[in-house]
Amino acid sequence: MGNCCERLGPQKNTYVRVSLPAVCLVWQIAMIILFGVFIRYDKESDAHWVEYKHKNNLTDIDNDFYFRYPSFQDVHVMIFVGFGFLMTFLKRYSYGGVGFNFLIASFGLQWALLMQGWFHSLDLDTGKIYIGVENIINADFCCAGSLIAFGALLGKVSPVQLMVVTLFGVTLFAVEEYIILELLHCRDAGGSMVIHCFGGYYGLAISWVLYRPNLHQSKQLHGSNYHSDLFAMIGTLFLWMFWPSFNSAIADHGDGQHRAFINTYIALASSVLTAVALSSMFHKRGKLDMVHIQNATLAGAVAMGTAAEFMITPYGALIVGFCMGIISTFGFVFVTPFLEKTLKLQDTCGIHNLHAVPGMLGGFLGAVVAAAASEDVYSKEGLINVFDKEGKYANRGMGTQGGYQAAGTCVSIAFGLVGGAIVGFILKIPIWGDAADDHCFDDEAYWELPEEEEETLPPVLEYNNHMIHKGQDM
Repeated sequence: MGNCCERLGPQKNTYVRVSLPAVCLVWQIAMIILFGVFIRYDKESDAHWVEYKHKNNLTDIDNDFYFRYPSFQDVHVMIFVGFGFLMTFLKRYSYGGVGFNFLIASFGLQWALLMQGWFHSLDLDTGKIYIGVENIINADFCCAGSLIAFGALLGKVSPVQLMVVTLFGVTLFAVEEYIILELLHCRDAGGSMVIHCFGGYYGLAISWVLYRPNLHQSKQLHGSNYHSDLFAMIGTLFLWMFWPSFNSAIADHGDGQHRAFINTYIALASSVLTAVALSSMFHKRGKLDMVHIQNATLAGAVAMGTAAEFMITPYGALIVGFCMGIISTFGFVFVTPFLEKTLKLQDTCGIHNLHAVPGMLGGFLGAVVAAAASEDVYSKEGLINVFDKEGKYANRGMGTQGGYQAAGTCVSIAFGLVGGAIVGFILKIPIWGDAADDHCFDDEAYWELPEEEEETLPPVLEYNNHMIHKGQDM
């Protein structure tokens, strides 16, 4: 470990002893102040719930906590364990993958509660934001956009830069979410448009601006080994198992959540078979590529997000998963190398193939399914419930609704590309402590690493890494 820097060349601008603590502490103090000014418990989490319950003839079972908390836990595991371990595939960047994921998600969820609260939950009479379990779920969703963007930048940026990415990412997310869900009145329960499409193109735009022409100097570290791929597969399995909760977490109680869970579950299963088939087909000896299995197997759930609670039918969900497994695997094999060679777009995790394109296609799929909706399929009450056809939207035709759904997808793409380009130029300022081209994808730039054990050590010391004097003879 000690001679790693000598092999790769000297580190450049990775001293963050001042900037990282300053950003973390100052921004955390700012969160404390802003929470003190704006954030309060909503009626279902406040101690006055007992009075409210008796006044309205309710029971504790009517508290939204009992409907949403199981889904929240699943989504929370996805954000911190699923996304985190999915990014541990680099052989020398596992600490950075899971550790920086932990950092930016922890900051992002706090900032998201404020940003989304100002747009969606602000009480104009009191000037307060009242939060409950659904707000917490939405905050996790908001963080997911920045974590997706992190995938394109993995191993190439400093933790200070990642905090900046999260600050702007959450802000842009809250604005585009407000435009899509409130002003355009789109439905997007699983976030194909709002989360995946935005997060994917946001990260790709930043990566394009931050293009490193000499990144090949870290080529020996820009890859995986047997154990790092195994750890990344843990992230895939957590995401795969809990994605039905992700897509159904904030859907309407009852049939909406039930249908979203079923559609996502089926699409995921279909994606696995097609991803395996295409991975084997594209290899000249028919072998499987772990990159495809880690990522393309999830693409069906990403594309199913917008239409998850719609009446797409179970065989329709199978078709979505089938097509997305093919498209995503094809992207990893052909599109990613083409983008790097032609457009100078360096996408570490391949978020273009797992989030950006499936999210975009999922948004347009939702537009088609919404436009085709009818009373025969949904019933009159079902249409009103699924598409919130109430108030000024009561007379909106389904063809018009489909048009607005498509427009929402375009808004998401625009916010991701334009916002990402602006943030990318901010991050090009040489003050953020990012590593040199020959020292990317290496934890040693920002982490204190344990001393590597020499190959000649006896077996009793090889597995006991808690011994203080590892290099000494027993």
